Parts: sequence; C-alpha cells; structure tokens
Amino acid sequence: MISIKDFQKLDLRIGTVIKAEVPSWSHWVTKLTVDFGQEVGKKTIFAGIMHFYKPKDLEKKQLPFLINIEPKKIGPEGDFSEGMLLAATHKLKTPMEKPTLLVVESKVPNGTKIR
Repeated sequence: MISIKDFQKLDLRIGTVIKAEVPSWSHWVTKLTVDFGQEVGKKTIFAGIMHFYKPKDLEKKQLPFLINIEPKKIGPEGDFSEGMLLAATHKLKTPMEKPTLLVVESKVPNGTKIR
C-alpha cells in the first residue's frame, strides 16, 4: 500500500495526442507526441500498444498520462519516453490482450490534472 502523500506525488494529466507513429525499429511501441498545454508543453511518450491501435486511431484523442515519471531511453535512436499512457488491461502476459484506452467523457483543456 502507498500513503496518500505518495499518491499525491503522481502528476496525472490529460493530454491530446497530436502525432502518433511507429518507429521503423519498433516491434512493440508507438511513439506519441502529446500536448499538455502551456504549463507543461509537449512530451514524447512511448506506449506498448502498436499491435492494438493504429497511429491514426490515436491522433486527436485526449487520453490520461502519468507525466512525472523518470524519462526512459527507448529504442536505438536515443529517444526518451517522458511519461506513461494510462490504460486498462486484464492480462499482463504475452500475448497480452488489447489494452482498453480510458476515455475522457468530454473535452477538457490540455494539461488538466486528474485528481
């Protein structure tokens, strides 16, 4: 279990995917460019959803992300993932089932905090 203070350290926000692409080297991840509004700006986030969602299905969608996680180097080109897409999945084994993207019911400003 974590304390409420630990939970409050998480910076969960809504962002709009402005670009989605599958890197030529990828066998699993999709590269997302996400707009989090003026306060945060744009971030690059890699998500392991390549086999389940086409880039065109993600662009212009508002989705929830964790944005204050330590950047992680992804792939051979030196790209870093600067956050994590939040999605629901029942099985974490390979082959994994299609993750369910969490829907934002109505449009909110980019960067809106999830509380």
